[in-house]
Amino acid sequence: MSPLRATVGAIALLLAAAPAAASARTADSIFHNKRLWATVNVCDTVGHPDSIGIRGSIPGSGDKAELMFMRFQVQYFTPADSLWHNLGAAADSGFIAVGSARYRTRQSGRTFTITPPRTGAAPYLLRGVVTFEWREAGEVVRRARKHTTDGHPNTAGADPVGFTAATCSIT
Repeated sequence: MSPLRATVGAIALLLAAAPAAASARTADSIFHNKRLWATVNVCDTVGHPDSIGIRGSIPGSGDKAELMFMRFQVQYFTPADSLWHNLGAAADSGFIAVGSARYRTRQSGRTFTITPPRTGAAPYLLRGVVTFEWREAGEVVRRARKHTTDGHPNTAGADPVGFTAATCSIT
């Protein structure tokens, strides 16, 4: 085989693999994007007693044909099995449209009121989980899921202002 034919063949193989690699990088870059996060921004305050606020940030893909959605769920921790469990339908927002993916980033959130534990019982340890979806023509083109973490400044609706946490304890 001539060196020129080998070079052309190698370039053709690289070009054929490029779309798959680019697609993998795009999905990976969305999931690891610093603008994709979830946090607890309200936790049993005077202004929001027995409540947990969950807020998320979703980066746009730049594609104006895509719409972005978020779903907020509350989970509780059980020491007996050391696992997190979904609290149930009353602590699940369902998917909420948050805007066009042409925007650089969007934030949204939900606050859930929790029935506190009975007097003398252990406090509830809660966290949030946010599922993020990007949809085009009604079909999901990307999905990510994050549990709440701390350290997210400028979280709208935080109580107190600037509050951001991974978990919330309801007593």
